[in-house]
Parts: sequence; structure tokens; C-alpha cells
Amino acid sequence: MDTRTRVIGADAASRMGGSPPLPQNNAFRDLDHAKEALIARMTAGLSPASLRATVSDWLIHLMAAPGKQLELASLCVSNAKRLSEYCLTLALGQQPPELTVPPPTDYRFHAPEWQAEPYRLWYQSFLLVEQWWDTATRAVPGTTRHHEDVVAFIARQVLDILAPANFVLTNPEVSHRVAATCGLSLVQGYQNALEDVSRVVCGKPAVGLDQFKVGVNLAATPGEVVFRNRLIELIQYSPASDSVLAEPILIVPAWIMKYYILDLSPHNSLIRYLVEQGHTVFCISWRNVDAGDRDLSLEDYRRLGVMAALDTISGTIPDRGVHATGYCLGGTLLSIAAAAMADAGDERLASVTLFAAQTDFTEPGELQLFIDDSEVYFLESMMWSQGYLSANQMSAAFQLLQSNDLIWSRLIHDYLLGDRAPAIDLMAWNADATRMPYRMHSEYLRRLFLNNDLASGRYLVNRRPVAIRNIRAPMFVVGTERDHIAPWRSVYKIHNLSDTDVTFVLTSGGHNAGIVSEPGHPRRHFRMRLSAADDLRIGPEEWLADANILDGSWWPTWSEWLKAHSSTQRVTPPPMSLDASGRALADAPGSYVFQV
Repeated sequence: MDTRTRVIGADAASRMGGSPPLPQNNAFRDLDHAKEALIARMTAGLSPASLRATVSDWLIHLMAAPGKQLELASLCVSNAKRLSEYCLTLALGQQPPELTVPPPTDYRFHAPEWQAEPYRLWYQSFLLVEQWWDTATRAVPGTTRHHEDVVAFIARQVLDILAPANFVLTNPEVSHRVAATCGLSLVQGYQNALEDVSRVVCGKPAVGLDQFKVGVNLAATPGEVVFRNRLIELIQYSPASDSVLAEPILIVPAWIMKYYILDLSPHNSLIRYLVEQGHTVFCISWRNVDAGDRDLSLEDYRRLGVMAALDTISGTIPDRGVHATGYCLGGTLLSIAAAAMADAGDERLASVTLFAAQTDFTEPGELQLFIDDSEVYFLESMMWSQGYLSANQMSAAFQLLQSNDLIWSRLIHDYLLGDRAPAIDLMAWNADATRMPYRMHSEYLRRLFLNNDLASGRYLVNRRPVAIRNIRAPMFVVGTERDHIAPWRSVYKIHNLSDTDVTFVLTSGGHNAGIVSEPGHPRRHFRMRLSAADDLRIGPEEWLADANILDGSWWPTWSEWLKAHSSTQRVTPPPMSLDASGRALADAPGSYVFQV
């Protein structure tokens, strides 16, 4: 088959809903990818073509919209007038009213020191500038919505850099600390910065993370590796009692990070909690792929991951349903696997639980700012050159989405104030990087993120389209209130795709902290409501208004839900799977979790 035939065949497969065409292996395409990969090294993975098209679209339409220009000019004059009146009131020795109020999620100016002049005037002026730019980048007639969002994001990043909180002379907290310590706080901050740079250059973990050791005080729940292939290790955890519930739990974590987000320290380990509640728990530990795994596909992750784990569990615990649980990308993959099992008449799933997992990507959240056809091609070129996408190539995007919390607040705290925040287990987990293979991540971005094939009924497994609506197992779905990776309203769309009972929980916290929400953690709450299979589906806002707020952790509620969908009898703990010599493959947490 010649190159032209391969390309035509790939395009036809794409139109029919099959795998999207990966870049063809010929000199012409290789040249294009090599050029893009070279540029990517200089742009931190951001596509210049995408940014140029975005800014051009916004600017062209803004220049062609006299009404929008007059609106911005009018707002500028109004703000200047308000600032003049503010300054005049100050000059007269009076306290002027606030010009504007920071958004509830903006904590930069909450300290009481900001209410003293001239700091109050400076941050109020800054907020007015922010509001002007938000108006300038929004509702520009004719501009593509995606381009508007990206331009607004760029403007916000530039303004965040220039915020008065980021400079010694314009931040009253920093100024007062410098005066109180005779400048020693800045000296300490400078030393903190040098230490951080040194650790990055030497490849050492951040300050304080050395105290966390996988297998010692992280991922320390006792268990055994009972199955291993080229992609996963399956861990079976040791029982904590003489009898357990008959139906086991299989956890499918995301492969974008290490699995032990769900087995952190003993006090906040979800896996340990489930074991103590009498559940038999299995968890997948994904292998950290390298360049040799560049051709692993999303189907390989389904087949060698979810299905291989289920087959192993069925061999150990036959004739019992499995409570399958997926987190983030693992939940999306589990949804695909469950839909394919339903299509094949495989009834091994007793229930399906999804943690912060999207199945419909029409509203994927702020990550869509970095994803369009141009950017995906750019990422494919990066992955083509090295065979995978590394975690540090993704971490910058995640940090920019919450730049005030993850970048600038740390700069102020560690370098301007000279303090060090205590390290926590979640930080150690977050620093434990993983990689994603070229083909799989390309398929995920194109088939799910861009084309939304799963929700649209075009996703093929074994050449057959799969539908979440065919899943009959009851679902327990968790969204988190402040999730910027999988917004809860996007997670909520499972109601529109399913035809089974859906218990939806909305919990406080973000993508990680909302899931790692152990009992006893202060100031936690959640909402919950069951939508039966024959109930009319309602929108997320109506659901939010009707659902009751419950205090505390949602973990006990989920454990009781699992028990309610299990056999009433308790059984003797199942045996650990052993190899031919009668030994387990390894003690938990296994070997794959240590791969760097």
C-alpha cells in the first residue's frame, strides 16, 4: 500500500468514527513535525500559529466594531472620573468608598494592610484596569468564543505579573515585613530562591519533600502486586478484618500522575479507609512509559489496563460483581470500558463510580484554552520527536490556570516575605511526574477532547460504536466545586448520557483536595441527590438548588452506597493471586510506582 493510499484510508477511518489519523510516516510529514518540535522547545509547547490566529481574530473584530470601541472609551473615561473623585476625597482628608471589590476567589488584597493608603488606591486602580481588560476581551462582535477566552486568559496572565502584590514597594505586607526585620526577610527570600533554583538544576525534590517516601509514609497500605503486564501492576490490598463484603472494588486512577493520590498518608488514604470499612480493594498502578511505548493506544490502555485487571479479579473472585471506580482520565477510560462491556453483554460490573471524570467534553473547562487543532498538532509534533509527553510539559499549563495560587502567591510567600510553607503529602505526590505515550495522548486529545466522540456515539471499540446509555450498573459520580480540570457542570453531563440510576455528589474543594476528603477534615461539606433511571433529567443549576448540603466527608456516604449495592452477606477475605512458585509478584506499592 503506498503513502497516498494510507493517507486516504486514515482519513476515511476518521470520517467513519475510527481512530483519528496519526501523522504519516513519510519524509514530508516528518519534516513538518521536526520543524514544529524545534519551535516547541523555544515556546514551552505553545503553538505560535494558534496564538497568532487567536489575537488576530480578536483584534480584527475589535477594530471593526465602533460600538465596542465607544464602550471601552466610555468605560475608560468613567474609571478616570471615579479615580479623580477618589483622590479628591483623600486630599480633603476623608475616607472614600471602595471603587470596586475583588472577586471572592481573589485573596491577594484581603489582608487588612491593604486598606491603608496609598496601597488601597493602588489595588483599587489595578482592579479597575483588570475589569477594563475583561470588557475589552469579551463580547467582541464576530470573535470566536474560544479565541475570546484565550485572549482574556493572556490579558489576565500579563496583569497578574503586574499586580501590586508582586512587588516589594507596592505590597504593604512585604514592606512591613522588610521594615520589621531590617531587610533580613528579603535576604532569606533570596536564599530560598537560590535553593529552589539549585534543586531544580540538580534534579532534587522541592524543600521539605524529602520526608515523604513512597512505600514508607506514602502509598503504605499493606498489599501485594497480584498481576503485572507491560502497562499495569494490579495491587490487591490486605484485609483489615476476618470478613469482608463479597463484591470487590477496582480503582482505575489517571495515568497522568501516580496512583497513590488515593493512598497518601495513612490518615487521608482513601484506599486504607475502604479496606478498614470491610471492602476488598484492587488498584491499578500504571507503568511510567518511555519512548519505546510511543505506539501504545487508548485501546491498549482499555485492554491491558481495565480489562486485564477485571480478568485478574474475576479469576480470584469468580461469580461476583465488581465495583469499578475511575478517577479523572481513569474515569473516562472506565466509562469507555463499561460501555464496551455493556455492548458485549459482559455483566461483571456491580456499579460504576466516577471521580471528577468527564464523559462529555463540550464544556471541558479552562484546559480548552490550550487545546485546539493547531495546538494539538503542535503537541503531536513534540510527542513525535520524543515518543511521549512528559509531566513537566503539562505542569506549566496547570499552573497558569491557577497562577495566583500556584505561582504568584508562592513568589510572595517564599521570596518576598522570606517564609517557607510546610511541605505536605499532596505536594510530594504532585511532584512525582509521569509521561504519556505519543499515540494514546494524541487519540485522547482528538477523539475525546476535540471531537467528543464518546458523548456523540462515534467512539469505536472492536469496530463498534459504544454508548454510555447502555450501561445498566448504578453510578456514583463525584464532582468538585472548584475543579478547573474537570468542572463539575461538565462531570454532571453524565446525567444526559446515561440511562441508569445516577447518585451525584458535589463536594467542596478542587480536583484533588475535593477527592482526598477524609473524615474529620475541617470545613468540608458536600451535596448529594439520586436521579433514578426513570426520573426526568434536570440541569445542573436546578440540581444545585434542590440538593441538600451535608457537613463532613463524602467518603462514609460512598462506602454505605457501595454496601447497599453489594450482597448482604460478608465472606472470608479472598486469597491473594500467586505466581507459579506460590509467591506474590511483589509487596505493595510494587515497582512501577518508583519509575522516574
